[in-house]
Amino acid sequence: MYSQNERELTAIGQRLGSLLQAGDVLVLSGDLGAGKTTLTKGIATGLEINQMIKSPTYTIVREYEGRLPLYHLDVYRIGDDPDSIDLDDFLYGDGVTVIEWGELLDAAVLSDYLTVRIERSGDGRELRFESHGARSRVLAEELNHG
Repeated sequence: MYSQNERELTAIGQRLGSLLQAGDVLVLSGDLGAGKTTLTKGIATGLEINQMIKSPTYTIVREYEGRLPLYHLDVYRIGDDPDSIDLDDFLYGDGVTVIEWGELLDAAVLSDYLTVRIERSGDGRELRFESHGARSRVLAEELNHG
């Protein structure tokens, strides 16, 4: 899926956010400045969250309330020490979890999750959705074909 600009990237996020259910986990993967937080802003809109979404780079976790709670994590700074934060508090619960740099986590920490790869392509961004489980497969199919 291709996004020509920030507005389109936000719209893709909003569509994704509208599809999400409690317990859904998203791993956002992409270089610095690829658009992970911009996509999350759209996801938040789709979850009916009216707060300003900020990058959780220095706080590790930001929580927002909407149709469902949104737990926005950036695990870049915790590196290979996932025990420095209790991920169980945020995964597969009553909200939606969006993890920036989640590919740095041990895959065993996550079970059913959707990876969203964001790569620069020309002036825009190319997004790829990779499912890891039954629920994330449904989400990926909705996004790719719905």
